[in-house]
Amino acid sequence: MQPFLDLLKEAARDKHVRSISITLYRLANNSKVAKYLMEAAENGKHVTVLVELRARFDEKNNIEWAKLLEESGCHIIYGQERFKCHSKICLITYQEKNHISYITQIGTGNYNEKTAAIYTDFCLLSANEEIGKNAAAFFSNMMIGNLHESYSRLLIAPRDMKPGLFRLIDNEIAKGKNGRIIIKTNSITERDLIDKLMQASCAGVQIDLIVRGICCILPGIPGKTENIRIISIVGRFLEHSRIYCFGNGELRQIYISSADIMTRNQEHRVEIACPILADEHRRWFSFYIDLLLADNVKAKRMTSQGTYERNQKENADPLDAQKYFVEHFISFKKQEIKKKGLFGMFFCRILP
Repeated sequence: MQPFLDLLKEAARDKHVRSISITLYRLANNSKVAKYLMEAAENGKHVTVLVELRARFDEKNNIEWAKLLEESGCHIIYGQERFKCHSKICLITYQEKNHISYITQIGTGNYNEKTAAIYTDFCLLSANEEIGKNAAAFFSNMMIGNLHESYSRLLIAPRDMKPGLFRLIDNEIAKGKNGRIIIKTNSITERDLIDKLMQASCAGVQIDLIVRGICCILPGIPGKTENIRIISIVGRFLEHSRIYCFGNGELRQIYISSADIMTRNQEHRVEIACPILADEHRRWFSFYIDLLLADNVKAKRMTSQGTYERNQKENADPLDAQKYFVEHFISFKKQEIKKKGLFGMFFCRILP
């Protein structure tokens, strides 16, 4: 969270920044995000804030923040009548000589400093021009209530995310026993995607699901889900990130997203899934996922009867994935972060 706050603070004061656009679903009571957005507007930046007033339990807080943001000069828009805006995206545009450049932030968690300290989430900061143009088109479409556009890089619900996931799963089905799918999410309840995962299992695709909460698919059912394994990790921090992985090795496609595999997320909300494009980041995500799957302290494995048991590995040393990342804080060196076309990816802060 802190790298994003630093970026927002700098953008509010940088004379080259022209505009900031952001979606807000939940904010802290004493929000630095809102403070920097108001400062940016007062400094003459064009600030567009999409506020979702129907965030459960935060309706009053969001209304109050929307009023304060508007009074400071921010342009406020609201979510669509039938579609909650649950996506987490921020776009900064700035003048670079005779060229407009973009910094796009896409996350799996809310812009809430308080919950960021106890949730595990991911934040991508990207200077990729195509992602930036997709983000700009997204905000333009949201201002006119257009939810029916497709984007070259981003998968955006309610139009493209579910069909996009179907396409990615079908690619693995075509590989048969060489196919590979790993999904980390809060819940799995969406029937069409459950059926598609069952189809993949029947085709021999090896599937691992990391599902913290509700899961409406049973693993290990002969002729249906025998190639599906499911674990749940409940530990010191709330597992909140959504990660979709398809394939193996250097060709693996990885997306981070604000969306769970639930009908409400896939069909009745505005959600975003963003690809991880840099090779070093894809390798790091693969390492991260492998570590979660190897957790044998906090992870519980679902049986074919729907019960859970410890995810024990024979002759394996105890491994608590969350504890590992607290004790081995991961950071990228400055020269690795500033590679061409990508500002970098950061953990949301998971320290006590």
